[in-house]
Amino acid sequence: MIIYTGFLLLGFSDDRELQILHFVMFLGIYLAALIGNLLVITVIVLDHHLHTPMYFFLMNLSILDIGSISVTVPKSMANSLMNTRSISYAGCVLQVFLFFFFASADFALLTVMAYDRYVAICKPLHYETIMNRGACVQMAASAWISGLLNSALHTGNTFALSFCGGNMVDQFFCEIPQLLKLSCSDTYLGEVGVIAFNALLGLSLFVLISVSYVQIFTRVLKIPSELGRHKAFSTCLPHLIVVSLLLCTGTFAYLKPTSNSPSGLDLVVAVLYSVVPPMMNPVIYSMRNKEIKAALKKLTETRFCLVS
Repeated sequence: MIIYTGFLLLGFSDDRELQILHFVMFLGIYLAALIGNLLVITVIVLDHHLHTPMYFFLMNLSILDIGSISVTVPKSMANSLMNTRSISYAGCVLQVFLFFFFASADFALLTVMAYDRYVAICKPLHYETIMNRGACVQMAASAWISGLLNSALHTGNTFALSFCGGNMVDQFFCEIPQLLKLSCSDTYLGEVGVIAFNALLGLSLFVLISVSYVQIFTRVLKIPSELGRHKAFSTCLPHLIVVSLLLCTGTFAYLKPTSNSPSGLDLVVAVLYSVVPPMMNPVIYSMRNKEIKAALKKLTETRFCLVS
């Protein structure tokens, strides 16, 4: 039995010019995600008007997004720039653990954010009591801890297997479904376990989010003011867009049979759920948010005055 000390990641192209193009595109995406999320964090921390539950959770989401995209994209860029595909065994383990941790915590936090919007719109008189500082910290901590436990479970389950089916991972980062293809162990029970657990967890969170939004939209449609309805929808629709993108692409990547789809489709889906959300979340949540735009403008003007 061959024991591999490392893996080879799938490149986007063997052509050197396309490799450079991939590096430049991923660099632009990474910098946009990094700058956008850091701006959100900075504005929320510095503006006391934004020290509310909604923005506290949004700040946590930005931290998770930075972590998520930093796990996969820089390594892919480095490989394209240096014309290599290699990643060490330890590096692959770390990449799987960290990516699954950030992604799982991200989805758990989106569920918490749906509950926050439910309380804000459906129980406004009790909002401050229910969503007090202690409750918010506990909810955010629960999202992080659930991501940690989920990641430890799946990483341990995956790397307990023996890999002797080659060392080429058909993805630009170490992804569990692609690693399962390389195992020469009896992967049936492990694979079924991964699928069943993810399906149960994803379904549970989806039900919680759906119930929250059914209640929200039922309440919003009863608001007599058109302006009030618009404001309520504007805070909820971005959240639904993010959840839908993550749920649809993540479900396709992790719950489909591991050998039925071509590598090209797997690459596109992986980019959609691992790269696009961290870049788009600051835009979706913040650029249409008047409070954050006002706080950002105020911060910029203050810094400009200090410099002058």
